[in-house]
Amino acid sequence: MGLLALGTPLVWDEAKKRADQVRQLGIQQLLEIWNSYRGNERDILLWGDEIEYLVISYDDENKNATLSLRQAEILDALAADEKLRKAGGGVPEINGTTVEKSDPLPTFHPEFGRFMLEATPGAPFSLSWKDLLSVEPNMKLRRTIAKKHMAPHETPITLPAFPRMGRDIFTTPHYPATGSKSRSQFIPDECINPHIRFPTLAANIRSRRGSKVAINMPVFYDVNTPRPFLDPTIDYDRHLFPEDDDVRNGAAKEGHVYMDAMGFGMGSCCLQITFQAKNIGEARRLYDQLCPLGPIMLALSANTPILKGFLVDTDVRWNVISGAVDDRTEEERGLKPLKNNRWKIPKSRYDSVSTYLADDPRLRDEYNDLDLVIDEDIKKRLIDNGMDERLSTHFAHLFIRDPIVIFQETLDEPAEGKADHFENLQSTNWQHMRFKPPPPGGNIGWRVEFRSMEIQLTDFENAAFAIFTVLLTRVILSYDLNLYIPISKVDDNMTRAHIRNAVLDQKFWFRKNLFPPPRMGSRAGSARTSPASTRPVTPIAVEEEYGLFTIDEIMNGTKDRECEFIGLIPLIESYLDTVNVDVITRCELAGYLQLISKRASGELKTGASWIRDFVGNHPEYNKDSQVGDRVNYDLMKMVERLGSEGIAGDGKEQELLGRRG
Repeated sequence: MGLLALGTPLVWDEAKKRADQVRQLGIQQLLEIWNSYRGNERDILLWGDEIEYLVISYDDENKNATLSLRQAEILDALAADEKLRKAGGGVPEINGTTVEKSDPLPTFHPEFGRFMLEATPGAPFSLSWKDLLSVEPNMKLRRTIAKKHMAPHETPITLPAFPRMGRDIFTTPHYPATGSKSRSQFIPDECINPHIRFPTLAANIRSRRGSKVAINMPVFYDVNTPRPFLDPTIDYDRHLFPEDDDVRNGAAKEGHVYMDAMGFGMGSCCLQITFQAKNIGEARRLYDQLCPLGPIMLALSANTPILKGFLVDTDVRWNVISGAVDDRTEEERGLKPLKNNRWKIPKSRYDSVSTYLADDPRLRDEYNDLDLVIDEDIKKRLIDNGMDERLSTHFAHLFIRDPIVIFQETLDEPAEGKADHFENLQSTNWQHMRFKPPPPGGNIGWRVEFRSMEIQLTDFENAAFAIFTVLLTRVILSYDLNLYIPISKVDDNMTRAHIRNAVLDQKFWFRKNLFPPPRMGSRAGSARTSPASTRPVTPIAVEEEYGLFTIDEIMNGTKDRECEFIGLIPLIESYLDTVNVDVITRCELAGYLQLISKRASGELKTGASWIRDFVGNHPEYNKDSQVGDRVNYDLMKMVERLGSEGIAGDGKEQELLGRRG
């Protein structure tokens, strides 16, 4: 969840007049942080995950499942739980500072949708084996605590997108889609968290863009799907708002499911992992090396085959969110010549990373191969104040965006010693990696957030993806791995990751040789040294450094290629062989790694494939791409049972999870 504040938000016509002021104050705050914390050192890696839940409301008599809009009441109940609060848990946004405990209970947080909850561990995890093995129990505990504070007919589930979001009556209580903030045909404003930041964010994105957002996802053509497919849910005759002209002017594409509101994207859930590095250099290195993994992990965690009540021909949520917050004007999207805007901007503010930023001698100029849009004045200011070229470029790129929500009160207060203006822009650049400077005045270090993965149906799966990612960071740092490929290839991989069944049917650009070159004159097998201490090695052409690999090859390795590739999971296993880990712990870790390995090989299904099969085999599915209320109800019941008990009946869970125990 992004920056929350209370105050008087400016409507867009007023906010755009103060945008440059906020940008300059944000850079001022960034430089204060840079000067105060660039020498910061931490002894150990800390990390944490964020789990987001949809809150489902059941009408068992009528066999219907909807989204419950009782986020506020559930959070109030959690905050009022004295036992939870005294044990270090609760809701910091309501309770204030949590009670300090050595092993605190989880904390819960509001999200954009009034049907969502975010849950985090009460304290960061360390890299100890005890902490790694506590991840799944902690996730189970969060689910149990959340469920305990809901009504009997409600339950938390971990699914990226509610299958019938924006379709007919999909919330409890029901509201008509007539709100003035989103102006959506499908989603009422009552779905938005009432905290003033969120409806203002939705309204100002629409106002800045000059139209409603337009999200078009290709429909999955089943045997009875009409051809051509024209989204039957669109009302072309609605005349409530000027933006209702959007669909009459071609906003909805043939063959696609059309969505028109921020809620379709920001109302979806994901699994995010944040790492605290020992210093800024290590954080920058992790940011760069994890960047090429973003699309791979997106495809591997695919779990979103249904949108707005239709099976779609994509498996992941990413482009839905990207479109849902795309505030670029027609000029910035290249649809009109530049007149009122400064730049043509190739991407939404929610998109893939556009530049590497590490101070790493292995980072060749050819890897940053996009025509990057930056604010040259901001870059000069950062460089003049001692920030290096690459990090200055990164922030100068982020700051081409306008701040969307500005609170008047923050402009009237001193900016020193804070990060609110910086975070206003930093937290609304939703790239698949986020580089996070320390907040002023605390003991938190430089952090990196890995943001691409889809939330999984069970805590076992979510723990597996989290633990795999954590162990991979250790391998990257311990073995000095080099995963660099050109950023343009990362973008291409993001496109490939959206394709239905990409995990098996697509190949992805990946680096062929992950290891640093041997030092000149050293013997094979001798201890490696850092890149800075090696003598120069003549580099090969960049295009020779990477190739197309299946995800199975990337994860499990291959000997069937011209250049042998060891695979990331064998590398993790090799790392575990070199550290002091007991047999029982190693066996438990192997269970998590096996899930990732078998998903990559196709032995186990992704959540997206599993859900498609469930829908396709349901007796009330008419093979017309439409997921009706009864199919959705049965699917939600199955997802709940999987999440709470780990079973689906008839052994169907084994297709998703394998055999456990």
